Amino acid sequence: MFAAWLTSATLVVVWSARDASRPAAAIVVLGAAQYVGRPSPVLRARLDHAIALYKNGLAPVLVVTGGKGPRDTTSEAEASHLYAVRQGVPDTAILVESVGRTSDESMRAVANMMHTRGMRDAVLVSDPFHMLRLQVLATQNGITPYTSPTQTSPISANHELVAEYVFSESIKVPFTLLR
Repeated sequence: MFAAWLTSATLVVVWSARDASRPAAAIVVLGAAQYVGRPSPVLRARLDHAIALYKNGLAPVLVVTGGKGPRDTTSEAEASHLYAVRQGVPDTAILVESVGRTSDESMRAVANMMHTRGMRDAVLVSDPFHMLRLQVLATQNGITPYTSPTQTSPISANHELVAEYVFSESIKVPFTLLR
């Protein structure tokens, strides 16, 4: 059991350091907290990375994700959409998935959106610790994934927080694989 967990933790760390971005049909940004319609620093870092990939021509479409929290008036995706437009991404190039409250829910909804439009591959953008599980979820939902971790997230500067997230993901990945 320990060996399986150690393998999972090692893979989470390895995937967190890999940037496999390449041209694709879409760039998918996983949601994070927003505050009254403004992206949190973590979400802003993810968006800035995704917008840079978009402006470098990696994909013609930006997909923003994330639903509303219990007392939110705006979804993470809506806050992301507004931010991306303000950063120069055309409104017509943005797809909004504003229902998912978990990575699994968001990836399922994104897969449906993409498949309806004939899109099959995507660059996935989130924090480094999240990359392996996102790749698994995307693959399970019929998306060919290319991961591109955000290196400027405030989480990355806090080594204790990174360790907590790596531990959490190292537990979640095997369960995700077993579904």
